[in-house]
Amino acid sequence: MGHISRHSAVFFAGTLFTAAAGYLFKIYLARVLGAEALGIYALGMTVGGVLGLIAALGLPQAAARYVAVYSGTGRYAELKGFMGRGLTVLAVANLLVAAIMLLIRGWVADRFYHTPALSQYMGAFALLMILGSFASFFGQSLAGFKDVARRTVITNFIGSPLNMLFGVGLLMLGMGLSGYLLAQIASAAITVVLLALATWKLMPPGGHSAKGKLPALEREVIRFSASLFAVQALEYTFGSLDKIVLGYWLDARRVGIYVVAASVTVFVPILLQSVNQIFSPTIADLHARGEMDVLRRLYQTLTKWIVGFTLPLAIVVCVFAAPLMQIFGSEFRAGWPILVIGILGQLINCGVGSAGLLLIMSGHQDRLVRVQVKVVIANIVFNLVLIPIWGIIGAMVVSAATNAAINLLYLREVKAILGLTPYNRSYVRLLLPVLGSAAAIALVRMEASWFHNVALAIVAGLVLGYLVFTAGMLPGGLDEDDRLVAGAIGPRLLGMFRMERLDAR
Repeated sequence: MGHISRHSAVFFAGTLFTAAAGYLFKIYLARVLGAEALGIYALGMTVGGVLGLIAALGLPQAAARYVAVYSGTGRYAELKGFMGRGLTVLAVANLLVAAIMLLIRGWVADRFYHTPALSQYMGAFALLMILGSFASFFGQSLAGFKDVARRTVITNFIGSPLNMLFGVGLLMLGMGLSGYLLAQIASAAITVVLLALATWKLMPPGGHSAKGKLPALEREVIRFSASLFAVQALEYTFGSLDKIVLGYWLDARRVGIYVVAASVTVFVPILLQSVNQIFSPTIADLHARGEMDVLRRLYQTLTKWIVGFTLPLAIVVCVFAAPLMQIFGSEFRAGWPILVIGILGQLINCGVGSAGLLLIMSGHQDRLVRVQVKVVIANIVFNLVLIPIWGIIGAMVVSAATNAAINLLYLREVKAILGLTPYNRSYVRLLLPVLGSAAAIALVRMEASWFHNVALAIVAGLVLGYLVFTAGMLPGGLDEDDRLVAGAIGPRLLGMFRMERLDAR
């Protein structure tokens, strides 16, 4: 619990920093580029994402598991073989897919998306795809070594600020979307180099040597990667089909509005994402050793913290939905209803905790794939039916509904196979703090004119909401496991604060 909490705290701090800075940068980006250019960017990233899945072959996600397994059991030869051969396969696959991407760029831009301007940027999207595959592989390898903190420093505290710095500089020079893509390529390349060096340092004795024949990838690794490839393909279809269909039926401007709203909803499960980064190898470890009672306690406690500390943020986003969207520019305000709809789906996602990871890391990924196949089929049907009728609202309704459905089905499988549920009686203690937080946020919204600026009102609502929630939880709201989490996170955050003060001096 202490290890998960400390590393999750670092990841959460990094993600929070990136989210806050990234939100301000997205506002600047939206105001400079406009909805249409953002729509073109979203369409290009969708193409790169689809082909990038094929190029990755499930290897980055397999790294999180097998680096942990090989390093934890002292199988250093197999670890060296996995890293060497995995990187070779990844490089060859990415180069082939990038070539295909460039060959079909005219058809994709003109025939499918009806946006000829997309074609000129396809080379940049292909390069971003390649860099993204290697960044993901090295990042997941660091997670396998259980060093999420180091990965967070590189990606969140170095890579993201560089991307914003380069982006602002090139946009100020008037380079538009081309400048932003160049900034992403430069920052991604630096991030990949730093992640690779960090992974290299963590390799065990003998792992740095080029001598000797590399062991072949084990059949178990290939099967697991193939299963993860299927999982990712389904998840990407589930998560990006809306933008693909929107790009086919609607213009780039409305796609841009939808993407901005969807990007705000992604911030809501920030704590769940933080926990998942380090909880995933821990699940594999505990399940392999048969420590199911420990795993159950971890799952319940972590999910309760995720739910509790996600609700105030979700309430703020829903209550301030319209002014939040208008901050990006007046043309984006129309997207506030889809923002609220998307938040509801994300709350279900947070409410079941790490259910999907429990299936994957316990070796039951086949059941997860079966669930995803059913949901993706429904997602495809409803997107094709509702988007032509309701446009971006129809897309978000389908996205939120299928997001809720897939997580609830994951939870059912976890309960049936592993006998685990994230819920216990201690959740009742969340009721009064959440109600108090909601009331405080609503009060700030009603009296937003006091702040003379909507951004200040939003920040005030967020701060007050969390203060009220935290104050409500303290008197008798923590059980033994809760206090263990708080005890693990508190000193870590205090240490980070002290380090920042020393650096400032």
